[in-house]
Amino acid sequence: MILTAILAILLAAFIAPTLNRLLPALSHWLLALVPLAATIGFAMQLPGVAAGATVTEATSWAPSLGVALSFRLDGLSLLFALLICGIGTLITLYAGAYLRGHPHEGRFLLFILAFMAAMLGLVTADDIISLFVFWELTSITSFMLIGFNHEDARSRRSALQALLVTGSGGMALLAGLVLMGLASGEWTLSAIAASGADLRTHALYPAMLVLLLLAAFTKSAQVPFHFWLPNAMDAPTPVSAYLHSATMVKAGVYLLARLNPTLGGTEPWFWALVLAGGVTALWGGAVALRSTDLKKILAYTTLMALGVLVLLVGIGTDGAVKAFAGFLLAHALYKGALFMAAGSVDHGTGTREVGELGGLWPKMPVTGLCVALAALSMAGLPPFLGFIAKELVYDGTLDSIGIVAVLVLANATMVAAVGLVFVKPFLGSPAKATAHAHEGSIDLLAGPALLAALSLLFGLWAGLPQGLLAATADAVKGAPLGLEMHLWHGLTPALGLSGLTIALGVGLFLVLAPVKALLAGIQRITRIDHDRAWDCQLALLDGFARAVTGLFQNGALSHYLTIIFAGMLTLLGATLVMRGSLPRLTPGFAPGDALGVALALLMLAGTVGAIRAGSRLAAILSLSVNGMSVALFFLLYGAPDVGITQLMVETLTAMILVLVLGRLPLLAPGSDRPAAAKIIHAFIAIGLGGVVTLIMLSVLDQPLPLDLTRFFGDTSLLEAHGRNVVNVILVDFRGFDTLGEITVIATAGLGVFALMKARLRRKERT
Repeated sequence: MILTAILAILLAAFIAPTLNRLLPALSHWLLALVPLAATIGFAMQLPGVAAGATVTEATSWAPSLGVALSFRLDGLSLLFALLICGIGTLITLYAGAYLRGHPHEGRFLLFILAFMAAMLGLVTADDIISLFVFWELTSITSFMLIGFNHEDARSRRSALQALLVTGSGGMALLAGLVLMGLASGEWTLSAIAASGADLRTHALYPAMLVLLLLAAFTKSAQVPFHFWLPNAMDAPTPVSAYLHSATMVKAGVYLLARLNPTLGGTEPWFWALVLAGGVTALWGGAVALRSTDLKKILAYTTLMALGVLVLLVGIGTDGAVKAFAGFLLAHALYKGALFMAAGSVDHGTGTREVGELGGLWPKMPVTGLCVALAALSMAGLPPFLGFIAKELVYDGTLDSIGIVAVLVLANATMVAAVGLVFVKPFLGSPAKATAHAHEGSIDLLAGPALLAALSLLFGLWAGLPQGLLAATADAVKGAPLGLEMHLWHGLTPALGLSGLTIALGVGLFLVLAPVKALLAGIQRITRIDHDRAWDCQLALLDGFARAVTGLFQNGALSHYLTIIFAGMLTLLGATLVMRGSLPRLTPGFAPGDALGVALALLMLAGTVGAIRAGSRLAAILSLSVNGMSVALFFLLYGAPDVGITQLMVETLTAMILVLVLGRLPLLAPGSDRPAAAKIIHAFIAIGLGGVVTLIMLSVLDQPLPLDLTRFFGDTSLLEAHGRNVVNVILVDFRGFDTLGEITVIATAGLGVFALMKARLRRKERT
């Protein structure tokens, strides 16, 4: 079922451009049916998963490597799957309306559906190699979506920035997962968790932890890797609403939650996640209050929410894990609605600047109602799901006054942000942009309306999502917890903290101008500009690359060969010494080796002649002596077919080179190499030749395995009906390889023939 859903969404992605071209007005409606069907299919798994069951699937992918497309559906992955497919359905409808008439609408639908499939694979993958593949696919498809407006330099820069940051995190993820597999001896997440291997006490745990935290922090935009997320707002609004509120930016959060049972609970885990999450939450909330663009405000409040989620996973107590599950769902619902509603405001007014908006409610009442419901949930007011989630967050962190203080301050910025995204644009004094404002179409409003309504519905009837969220908390904790959700918990400390949060948030909004000035002053004092730091880092990397390229790529073939052979000498020699593979040299001489020694001396004479040659013709003839000597070696030691082949190749090569020499200029006097270069080249040549000789002697020192020899000898006549074993190997056992070699030679011959024919035609014309 899981793989079927992924493949169905991928198929929809591939046909999206064609379908959009044939049915431009209906294509997004038809394509939305695919994720809708997947949503229904996953929803049918709710009763079993809520009862504690787990759905697993496995399809062989690379059996020789032990890699399979293994999928696992528990509470955590099911919640993410429903968010990905459910919100993805609404985003597909929304994108069709938002980009209606755009020349690349079909391409956009392809990208968004491909991302949906990759994200679905990521959250359901059980095999760690499959997890990495889907992780990187989300980075690639998000790069295409963020850079969709590729004519805009800012979009291209933002897309590249997001790709480099999350892609580098992907490399860290691969290394961390491989270390985890090596340490546990298992290569699926479920097997690692069930094996009982105590990875927390393993010697590789620090390396694993650092690598996996880098992957999660870059993907989920934790400080200091947060700067790419606000810049990604240059993408079209459907991208912001989908990738950067409900799906991609939560991939890192998902990874941390998934690994919590096996890697969590240690001091390094706690402090890394709590510090990163707390700083990110405060930073995101503060910068949101300074922003004036609706999407930027929502982007920074997303940073705040991601920080809270990471902080809750880091705490890891039963209460914190329950709060994580509730806040994860609440944030996805209200933030998806707010992003889509912001796009509707932009679509209806032509601007997203808060200072240019006001009095929109009479002109856009449906959009205003959607924003109101979602914004009140974001503020954590009853009777919305956001209120219940905030109560769970406070209740799960009461043990630490410092963490509670951070959460209260961060949540207060969310309350103040409600004034920026709802009060000012819809209830404020009419602005110039209000004059031509108009309501959006049904497919533009369906998404925000449904998500905002669910925020209210799940708040009024908290029992509806309770089973799924309880299963999610159990999966994150790795043990049954039990979760009860109620709109009214009584007069509790959490309720008092909620009241304090609302009062503080309203106060921040009422004195917003001084607050903005204070925040701007703090930024000037700290002088931290992560975005400019990123640009400087790229500039330094580019300068280093240019310097290295200028050092090694100077256009001289002799320079390139010197570097290549010096590198080979260093690597091969170091390997021989470090592995203790130097051969045992036992002096001895057999009478039958006299002819071989004579041929070796002849080859040495040819080499000296090539070095001392004063013309190209003399060098070629000297090298031909080497080639002929090699052919005689083959003939002497029982390989006549190889010797004949070598003889033919050497003869033809010498003839072709002699013919070509007539077209080359004579060697100019004084063009000989400097003495220093000669010494260096001689050292490299002698050293590399000596190292290769030692390698060959080391190979001869080893016992010779005869398995292949016996196999070919036993089967050549019986199965291939040939007595010449070499011919049978070339034609039958490795026939495709031989065919490829013949094809290459034939292609080269045709190329030479075409060049010669073209040259003859030029002569005829002249």
